[in-house]
Amino acid sequence: GAMTNAAQPAFNAKATAVNNFAASTTHTMAFGTEIFDQNSDFASNTFTAPVTGRYQLNAVFYFGEVPTDAAWLVCNLITSNREYYSIIDPASYDQDQTYFTMTINVLADMDASDTAHITYYQSGGTAQTDLQQHTYFSGYLAC
Repeated sequence: GAMTNAAQPAFNAKATAVNNFAASTTHTMAFGTEIFDQNSDFASNTFTAPVTGRYQLNAVFYFGEVPTDAAWLVCNLITSNREYYSIIDPASYDQDQTYFTMTINVLADMDASDTAHITYYQSGGTAQTDLQQHTYFSGYLAC
């Protein structure tokens, strides 16, 4: 009884690494590698919903060298309807974080032609944080 549909929206993209990104600047995440893009709904770092529905969207952020002198580090998954975020306070650690992973997983309501993209921002601190290439953005039409 299992079925697959070649036009079912589903994508998974891998980020382009960014070394020592600028602090106090909003960065739109660039995805240099599409692992798969069923139905061709992911382009220019943005997913565009082809039909109205509920979409499972996932973002896994892998950072390196997060400094303790930053006020906060936030990752955003921004859709046409709302914004979802994950935030940390690096000052709560006793040393710079060599490896740090953040995630966002949400079942988002999207209308046809709504979009979703990813941003990240470090408030102040040393510009030493790296966005690692093992950062992913994925999603699919759930219902």
